Amino acid sequence: MKKLQIVSITLAALLLAGCGAAESAVPASESASEAASTVETAPAAESESETPAAEAALPDGVYTADFNTDSSMFHANESCDGKGTLTVADGQMTMHVSLQSKKIVNLYLGMAADAADHEADWLQPTTDTVTYSDGTSEEVYGFDIPVAAVDTDFQLAILGTKGTWYDHTVSVANAEPADETAAEAPADGSYTCAVTLEGGSGRATVESPATLTVADGAMTATIVWSSPNYDYMLIDGEKYLPINTEGNSTFEIPVAALDTALAVTADTVAMSTPHEIDYTLTFASATLAAAE
Repeated sequence: MKKLQIVSITLAALLLAGCGAAESAVPASESASEAASTVETAPAAESESETPAAEAALPDGVYTADFNTDSSMFHANESCDGKGTLTVADGQMTMHVSLQSKKIVNLYLGMAADAADHEADWLQPTTDTVTYSDGTSEEVYGFDIPVAAVDTDFQLAILGTKGTWYDHTVSVANAEPADETAAEAPADGSYTCAVTLEGGSGRATVESPATLTVADGAMTATIVWSSPNYDYMLIDGEKYLPINTEGNSTFEIPVAALDTALAVTADTVAMSTPHEIDYTLTFASATLAAAE
């Protein structure tokens, strides 16, 4: 009998121990599940703390900015004191830089190794007239360079007259609003002035510098397109027709102010049906020079 009681007590103790183990296993499982849940949801918490993409650093307008490069052979013309004209329109930034000569014939926003396969993205030169401190003038190449962010390095490859691409690191920095006094209409006369075209597909260009005529304080620019297929331009609701019948489309249009984006619409007949395309033209007062 005593043996039977001892066995019964032992079995009861084992059963109680088993129930306790089962009950303690549930919280352990839940704890593991909670830990896994915490690990799985951690990235979500991180994503919520991420800062949104930066907006354009500068409001729309025209600025003077430093054009910094990593080479003494590739830089802004000495007459420009290392600077260029930064135009911001609809949040998109474009830096116009007059170089030191005509020995750099194309630029590519990226690495030299990729340039040959992306010829459609090569930046085409403008012809700028620069005036040196001794009063002499010279024609050099300039470029309109898209800028994603100021005070940030980016890759810009250059193509020289010998047909070789080279890598360079550049930046646009210290942007300041263009001098308002410099943007006033110059005295009556005939001038040349660098002009920056923005908008459209990016393939169309205009000749730069453009001829700028001032009469009774009113400015008129002669705009020569890179195509003969523009049949009219619209500015403030007024239609302007070409002044030529042969060669690339040429217009005489009013310019309200220098260093300020001028909204224009140009109609092209190059496609199957005519299309009106919106552009902006900005005339840089820093490049203004008396016509010869």
